[in-house]
Amino acid sequence: MRVVAIINPMSGAGLDPSIATARVAMIGGELKRRDIDHAIVVTERGGHAREVAARAAADGTDLVIVWGGDGTVNEVGGALAGSPTALGLIPAGSGNGLAAALAVPREPMPAIAKALGDKTLAIDAGMLNDRAFFNVAGIGFDAHIAMLFNQRTRGRRGKWPYIAIGVREGCSYVAQTYNVTLDGSSVRSRALLIAFANGSEYGMGVTIAPQAQLNDGQLDACIVEDRPVVSRFLHARHLALGTIQRAPRLVMASVRQASVETDGDIIYHVDGEPGLARSRVDITVRPGALRVKV
Repeated sequence: MRVVAIINPMSGAGLDPSIATARVAMIGGELKRRDIDHAIVVTERGGHAREVAARAAADGTDLVIVWGGDGTVNEVGGALAGSPTALGLIPAGSGNGLAAALAVPREPMPAIAKALGDKTLAIDAGMLNDRAFFNVAGIGFDAHIAMLFNQRTRGRRGKWPYIAIGVREGCSYVAQTYNVTLDGSSVRSRALLIAFANGSEYGMGVTIAPQAQLNDGQLDACIVEDRPVVSRFLHARHLALGTIQRAPRLVMASVRQASVETDGDIIYHVDGEPGLARSRVDITVRPGALRVKV
């Protein structure tokens, strides 16, 4: 077996510059102990993980292990989708939504053991225009929060800064009106957010689609209509409790394709990575596109 390990030295590292060295030593030691042919790459910039993973897939590598957060996982997964190369996860980010959906341990050594195990699952890939996602893509408030969070510098991320941004922006965010088409059915909504979920949660236990399945060939769409500020916070408890379906003014559906249109720009995110589109985005699903270790 040939393994390439990709390590993001910034994910979950705060301001500690020694984290990357420790991660290289830990995974390198385990791969050597198992006598596995391997290479280890520490990322140097955004997009580097995608480049390394694409080369690994082209070279016929059996497994790419990614040690990082949701953004790094998204890069690697996008490069591996459609190839026979499998993806293994060692979660180290703020949210780790896909790792949670796959029940990957948060501790590195158990996660490494799972990544090197025998069980592999083919999961779906969502597509928002030409950008792949494997956990959740969103439009509106969640994308706005993702954009602000990703502007924070190293050492200023994590769970509590994310919550603080959410509370602050929840008091002032101005919703837009969207025309949404879900498998041919049209909905017009002044939406707080519109999510398309392959996995069940954003991360940190914040559950947007409790019934979502990673390998059912569908995405769970959730349109949360706008509401007064007090109600935004009151109903947000359902995200923490996993009972989003009990919140009022909600549209939920399992879909294979969708589109979202509005006047002006659309702020979106794919697995927490923000983006901007003009007027319209299209969402589709690629069943069984990515092989992951489970």
